[in-house]
Amino acid sequence: MTDVTTLLEVGGPLAALGGGAAYTRAKYPAVYWSAVGGPISTARLLSSYSSVMEACGLTVAPSRLRVLAVKATTRREVRPVPPRRGLIRPTSTGLRIRLRLAPGQEPADVAASAERLRHAWGVHAVYVTTIKPGVVELRLVGYDVLRRVRMPRKTDAGLLKVPVALREDATPFVRDYRTVPHQLTLGATLSGKSMYLRHLITGLAPQAVALVGIDCKRGVELAPFAARLSALATDPDEAAELLPVLVKEMEDRYDLIKARQGIAPDTADEEITSDIWGLPESERPVPVVLFVDEVAELFLTATRKDEERRDEMVTQLIRLAQLGRAAGIYLEVCGQRFGAELGKGATMLRAQLTGRVCHRVNDEASAKMALGDIAPDAGPAACAIAPELPGLAVAGDTSGGWSRIRTPYLSLGDAAEICRESAHLVPDLPALKPFRPDVPVRLVETPAPAVLPHPVTD
Repeated sequence: MTDVTTLLEVGGPLAALGGGAAYTRAKYPAVYWSAVGGPISTARLLSSYSSVMEACGLTVAPSRLRVLAVKATTRREVRPVPPRRGLIRPTSTGLRIRLRLAPGQEPADVAASAERLRHAWGVHAVYVTTIKPGVVELRLVGYDVLRRVRMPRKTDAGLLKVPVALREDATPFVRDYRTVPHQLTLGATLSGKSMYLRHLITGLAPQAVALVGIDCKRGVELAPFAARLSALATDPDEAAELLPVLVKEMEDRYDLIKARQGIAPDTADEEITSDIWGLPESERPVPVVLFVDEVAELFLTATRKDEERRDEMVTQLIRLAQLGRAAGIYLEVCGQRFGAELGKGATMLRAQLTGRVCHRVNDEASAKMALGDIAPDAGPAACAIAPELPGLAVAGDTSGGWSRIRTPYLSLGDAAEICRESAHLVPDLPALKPFRPDVPVRLVETPAPAVLPHPVTD
């Protein structure tokens, strides 16, 4: 009986502690990492740093001076020298540590050993970033941050900058329109493409930006945000009327820029500009972001007249993509399928769309169309996205790099409410007023009084 009591007294708390740790690790991985995983991985790193670096081939032979000093002061064996390690900085998702490479090493050597370092130190992933020549940063991620996305509190937000998703290395994916003016976003049904679009619109809604939408699915995707949109086209016929207006707006802005460039002898060099951002703030037109949902609908035709309309719209889209950046007009082109078989101008339009985001798609050709020309290795990664992970996507850039990202959940009602609260920020663009969508008036219910009035009787 005494043994059973002792077992219950000792084993009960241990079982409860183990069960609580397992539950916390599954449901609250950030809490588990901060309390348990982080200290354990830090201890592993400190105790095994030199041996792990040597096993990974990241050490170099010591200098002659070091060999002489060791032999003169101690009788220890002279071992190879690993990269000099900086301070370990813990974060809510992992650890960060800077390494000063030894002579003859390069960042690619450390990146090639990232998988070995991950297993040696017991973390989810290791990412290597070059800080400056000779210095790299290891970002150790303690758990799968894309399983349950939590955006960082501090992000690089600003005008035309939207933190829209989380990268697999726990850094925010920021959609910066001034750096990447145009983007192609692909995704099949229920892949999370609409969620990505919601975050873009709600991120731009509080900013001094004109939002224009072309939604050929009768407006079912963009109509909930009508309160914040300056213009909305819900079918190809309306899009054929809206696009020439945007092209004319772009040409007017170029005329404004050229008028400003009427260079006088006393004009300072800093006042000479080639885009709207060099204009004085009082003269600068408001930026315009054009969202095109289901771009394939603009390419599809049934009659000869439809083909003529299609050619005109595609030409105008290509003109906006080629010349719109300097005029402050940016494109966000979305669709389920995008390929050369859409027709004339499809590949030319794609070539102007610098940014690429590919969610789960139904065929490999769409993934290759989105990412194959800028990051060939990213195509297979996009095809491997599972259907049960909506919002997961592969983001590529023209430098050849790519990363997995995932958008946090945002309900349609919350997104629409943000747009309604920002409706007063819709800029005044006379050319777009005929295309301004009708916003239904919300009836405000008068609350009933807490105390019912009683009539006064004699």
